[in-house]
Amino acid sequence: MIIIGEKLNGAIKSVAEAIQKRDGEFVRNLATRQLDSRADYLDICSGVPVGDAEVLKWMIDLIQADHPDVRFSLDSPNPDSIIACIPLCKNPGMINSVSLEGNKIDKIFSAVADKKGWKIVALLLDDTGIPDDVDKRMDNFHRIVKKAEEYKISMDRLYFDPMVFTVGTSPDSFLNFIGASKKIREEYPDAHIVSGLSNISFGLPYRKALNHAFLIGAMMFGMDSAIMDPLNRDMLGGVYAAEALLGIDEYCIEYLSAYREDLFGVQK
Repeated sequence: MIIIGEKLNGAIKSVAEAIQKRDGEFVRNLATRQLDSRADYLDICSGVPVGDAEVLKWMIDLIQADHPDVRFSLDSPNPDSIIACIPLCKNPGMINSVSLEGNKIDKIFSAVADKKGWKIVALLLDDTGIPDDVDKRMDNFHRIVKKAEEYKISMDRLYFDPMVFTVGTSPDSFLNFIGASKKIREEYPDAHIVSGLSNISFGLPYRKALNHAFLIGAMMFGMDSAIMDPLNRDMLGGVYAAEALLGIDEYCIEYLSAYREDLFGVQK
């Protein structure tokens, strides 16, 4: 399971305050804690409408000073901000994200086509928004695959997000997600599938229960990466447990290692 740490996001109040104050210690500490909790990538999102690229550059410089091996997930609705930050990253990272909205996919694909090692999150939505059914999601999937072929971007670089609404307003949200995931896997068995876990529970109480259930269920149908909170010990434990039960972690080697390293936060 590839874990993309979600905590350095300006949409979170404490992070927004740290960005406004340019509190470098807060950012560095939050980055270190996520990396220590098995985050493979750090998603960084400014959450500001003006000066987006400058904030991302500030975060990149701060974090790389402590962690030269860090891999970033560059998260911005503005493709120009993402493109401006790619040369600053010491290691190939991830673009979060492209879709069929406007011309963003062409801008990003043309910018990273020759950037070896860079991955791209591809949302299965277009100018009409998130599709209501599996078939429309698959239409968008095929359009993105075709576009990637035009830019000679291989499938192993793409992380497809079938998208979810909050289950509070869309009862079929999870079913549509796994329906698209199953079809993607049938056509491309080695395709990567990703999701932002917290979207499923937006607006509902006790969100971590829904997020946890979504994580386990989606992993059963092929999701192999997630934008999630690696500091949530229950969620992290769920990842290791699911990998063991699904045969990904043979003989529970990784599960036992995580337990010994106290990643679950349980009293021994």
